[in-house]
Amino acid sequence: MSAKSLRELFVEELRDMYDGEKRLTRALPKMARAAESGELQTALRNHLKETERQVTRLEQVFRSVGEKPRGKKCNGIMGIVEEGNKAMEEFEGPVLDAALIAGAQKVEHYEIASYGTLAYFADLLENDRAKELLGETLDEEKAADQKLTTIAKSRVNRKALLAGDESEEEPSSGLRIPEAVRSAAASMGLAYDRRPSSGRSSGRRRSTTRRSR
Repeated sequence: MSAKSLRELFVEELRDMYDGEKRLTRALPKMARAAESGELQTALRNHLKETERQVTRLEQVFRSVGEKPRGKKCNGIMGIVEEGNKAMEEFEGPVLDAALIAGAQKVEHYEIASYGTLAYFADLLENDRAKELLGETLDEEKAADQKLTTIAKSRVNRKALLAGDESEEEPSSGLRIPEAVRSAAASMGLAYDRRPSSGRSSGRRRSTTRRSR
């Protein structure tokens, strides 16, 4: 329907989030099962419980404006969930964990924007109960986003970086030097060279030194 007033727009946005949250209650368990990181699994399962409570809150907000809880297709979250499904087909291990966090944070940012707007609309409509309920959910979404950032920075993204490196084992020391490190070093003229310098090359260096003197 075409919204002609702020109240009608408020209800339409509520329906968008109601559908989005329902989709997430189906997507989050699948994401948690696919994750390799135990910390990420726990975070996703905990957010599933929060999402279920958020659905209940939205139903209370609907009732506060005399509307029956009903969703309309949330294209934003639907698209992000589809991206997550493709990531679970294409990636694995730490790289998949990094992709799952990226997708989950896209959802969180969508929800933070949506619930922030809805809470402000409720304030303008002088619906204090709706403003309070939506504010609670907004705080949870912000906390969930921060939790995901902490997990990504503390472990997951670094493991994903190392998983993508092709390493070489040096026979003399047994050390493995990541290819990314070797490439960066080479670009600065600092690449590790396993071949010993020949006496002839050393002689050239000494000769050059004498000439310079």
